[in-house]
Formats: sequence, C-alpha cells, structure tokens
Amino acid sequence: MQNFNWQLLESKHIIKDKWISLRADTCKMPNGKIVTPYYVYEYPTWVNVVAITKQKEVVLVEQYRHGCQKTLLELPSGGMELSDKSPLETIKRELAEETGYTGAEFIHTCTMSANPANHNNLTYCFLALDVELTKDINLDETEQIRVVLKPLDEVIKSLKNNDFLQALHVSSLFHAFMYIDIIKI
Repeated sequence: MQNFNWQLLESKHIIKDKWISLRADTCKMPNGKIVTPYYVYEYPTWVNVVAITKQKEVVLVEQYRHGCQKTLLELPSGGMELSDKSPLETIKRELAEETGYTGAEFIHTCTMSANPANHNNLTYCFLALDVELTKDINLDETEQIRVVLKPLDEVIKSLKNNDFLQALHVSSLFHAFMYIDIIKI
C-alpha cells in the first residue's frame, strides 16, 4: 500500500469541553500542498454491544437522540471514561448501567471508525451471550432510557426493515450475527 500520509505542521483547538473537542490542523500532503484548516473531531473511544439473553432476546435501549430529534431503538453503548482500563471494561460497565444486564462471555466482533476522514476515535463492538438481569440501572443525569427485550428473529427483521438508524449499531449487529452464523456471506 502506498503511503499517502500527511505531515502535521500545526494543531489548535477551536473548542474543547466535556461534550465536544474540535481542532484545526495545518497539514502538508506528500506532494507539498498545504491543507489548512483541516478540522478533526476528537472523541473518546466508543463501545457498543449486541447482548443476547439465555432466552435468545436482544437487550436494546430506547432513548431520545437530540441530533436527529427522534427517540430511537439502539444497542447499549457509550464512551470510554478515564477510569476505564479497556474497551471491554467500558462495555461491561455501560451494559450494566444502562440496562442492569451483566454477563461473563463478551466477544470482540469488530473495531470501526464512524468517519476516519475527520473523527479521531474508534468504536469497539462486542457480542455478549447469555446475559442476565442482575442489577438496577444507573443512568447519567442526561439519560432517559427504556430497556427493551426483543426476540432475536424480530431484531433480524428490524435490521432488514432498516428500523435501526445508528450506523455503528447496524454494523455491529451484522458483525455479531455473522459471528453467531445467522447471516451467511
């Protein structure tokens, strides 16, 4: 593969707070062309999980998403916090906090980028098998979540019907279903 890497000449933050970090970079392309400004969104590592109960139900969360101004059905997910030691630890925490479900078997199915052109983070996707309700939910002050258990075959139908809007969750569902050999390629 040819190296088309840009050289970073300068970088400054336009905004940086707990919700968003945006920086403007000045870069030099291999052909010498200077690109300025090139904006990069800085986010923490993201995680999500396809959690399946022993009864073959998928644990989903229904919550409002202000960006699209809709209430959506999604996978349990979240961002890595400074106290988290790994993406696996993060998704175990997020699943328990958002849904009360825990499990022993978590399988890393894929790692992806929401948009490698201007996002600096990665999303780690997991499959959790035989999860059980063991805790009370513990939501952040800005979260209002309803936990929804949906039979696996209904989730597959919802996926085919384009009912899931969050692209990273759609990708995670496909990877999880390929792992458990529901989708043949």
